Amino acid sequence: MAETLVDIAGLEKHFAVAGGGWFSRRKLAVRAVDGVDLAIRRGETLGLVGESGCGKSTLGRLILRLVRPSAGAIRFGGVDIATLEGAALRAVRRRAQMIFQDPYGSLNPRMRVADLVTEPLRIAGRPPAAGYRAHAESLLQSVGLDAQHAERYAHEFSGGQRQRIGIARALALEPELVVADEPVSALDVSIRAQVINLMQDLQARHRLTYLFISHDLGVVHHIADRVAVMYLGRIVELAPKRALYATPRHPYTQSLLAAIPAATPALRGRRVALGGDPPSPLAPPPGCRFHTRCPHAIERCRREDPPLQAAGEGHSVACLRADEIGPIAIPLIQPGGRAGR
Repeated sequence: MAETLVDIAGLEKHFAVAGGGWFSRRKLAVRAVDGVDLAIRRGETLGLVGESGCGKSTLGRLILRLVRPSAGAIRFGGVDIATLEGAALRAVRRRAQMIFQDPYGSLNPRMRVADLVTEPLRIAGRPPAAGYRAHAESLLQSVGLDAQHAERYAHEFSGGQRQRIGIARALALEPELVVADEPVSALDVSIRAQVINLMQDLQARHRLTYLFISHDLGVVHHIADRVAVMYLGRIVELAPKRALYATPRHPYTQSLLAAIPAATPALRGRRVALGGDPPSPLAPPPGCRFHTRCPHAIERCRREDPPLQAAGEGHSVACLRADEIGPIAIPLIQPGGRAGR
């Protein structure tokens, strides 16, 4: 088994909000991430999936310490960075970078591309031996752009090209970990596969570790080695890609996979009906957080909060009835292979 690069234990992030109207002193908390245990292995791509608002992006930002956790530990290379500040935190951040979702909003429109991609080096005080301009051109070429693009501005590029610039910027400090937060969701379908394949090529070339955050299970299928499924601030299932896509164990995962559109009726798997909307993270339900929508919920599910526990080789699930329900074969996506170019 590969070495663990990031080890998360009991991680929580609660955002305080005012409650009860304009003049109320009552305080509420959005439990965005609420007790996550997770390990990211060196050299792998861990896919993180779930509905909008489940806490995926917050978890990614916690791992990079862009936000401070409310509780828990984040061990990066064996060092707990949850409470680090100042120079110690900056040193860790050089080893981990982020690719943002919006290639239009994440690039400074006032800076030339050469300055955009080398800005991390300037901030870190690490001037490249060949000079900033030459290094910028090298980074751009590594992501499939021409060296002459270094003198242009971000608005002169398409969405796919802008995301390549964002990837080049993320690689400037030669990080060990890259958190990719919905990196292709804002791109045309025809461009997504190109960016995914680029990320895979760069991972092999630079021995990168990815946390790939997405709500698109088709995209995650192409790039991930393991997949973690998140619901209302918690990890509810974690498994190797092949196992999770072929035989999901948690009813929520089953419903997500069964909802993927199929090209032909013969490929449509068994549907798992869900009722209602996700509960508010301001007031998660007692017991299993999924019981309000789960078609298999019983009275015990309303009382007991299931831990994430082993359900097979490399497979973990947080469901009290996982053994009774059993896996459901959903032949919608066949595991394996790269995205088409």
